[in-house]
Amino acid sequence: MSTMLVTGGTGTLGRQVVPLIQAAGWTVRVLSRHDHDRGDGVEYVAVDLLKDEGVDAAVKGVDVILHLAGGPKGDDLGTRNLVRAAEQAGVGHLVHISVTAVDQLPLTYFKSKLGAEQAVRASSVPWTVVRVAQFHDFAWNTAKMMAKLPVLPVPGGLRFQPVDSRDVAQRLAELALGEPAGLVPDLVGPKVYSLGELARDYLRATGKRRPSLPIHVPGKAGKVYRSGGNLTLSGADVGTRTWEDFVAEQK
Repeated sequence: MSTMLVTGGTGTLGRQVVPLIQAAGWTVRVLSRHDHDRGDGVEYVAVDLLKDEGVDAAVKGVDVILHLAGGPKGDDLGTRNLVRAAEQAGVGHLVHISVTAVDQLPLTYFKSKLGAEQAVRASSVPWTVVRVAQFHDFAWNTAKMMAKLPVLPVPGGLRFQPVDSRDVAQRLAELALGEPAGLVPDLVGPKVYSLGELARDYLRATGKRRPSLPIHVPGKAGKVYRSGGNLTLSGADVGTRTWEDFVAEQK
């Protein structure tokens, strides 16, 4: 039986992907902070990607790695450690989730994500990379944070293509169970929304009221957003579940 290692397998996306891989008849190994048995047929192994601890043992005997783990910083370092171990272990396929506009926005988060993507693409391990738009969950939580303020800040020109994590999970499972494909089309949601629209939908769904205040996003990042440089308006794969569908489920 083939074995797939899933990093980030206990996160929002990982919890949706792992059952799909199991249903395809694969053995699944998940990186975790601690070795433990949850009784779900998954092997959990203790690994620290940033410190490069336990990585070599985790990739031993693995056929495919699905790299979902990420955070606000350190993705480039953790991914380089994973790639090194995968090369030494002779892993046959490394699938990595990146973000849309990763090479466009001059922000710390995107620079780290770009470094991670570059580490995968420079690897000797056959690879697949898919760039994905912000999840509906991310858009919802962003609006939730904005709504904690007495006045809702509405950055002008910021537009997004939020995608449902279930659509992303399905696509990642397809890629991980398939052959290495290099950089594949971006995956985005079916509609484009301004950040103001997303925030107002959140307010309506939660019954909250806030006065709004338009604000200007300065610098290079603001220029990219205002020009739509963070959007993939053509040539992308498109998810099926809309933001409206997601919002309705939160009520």
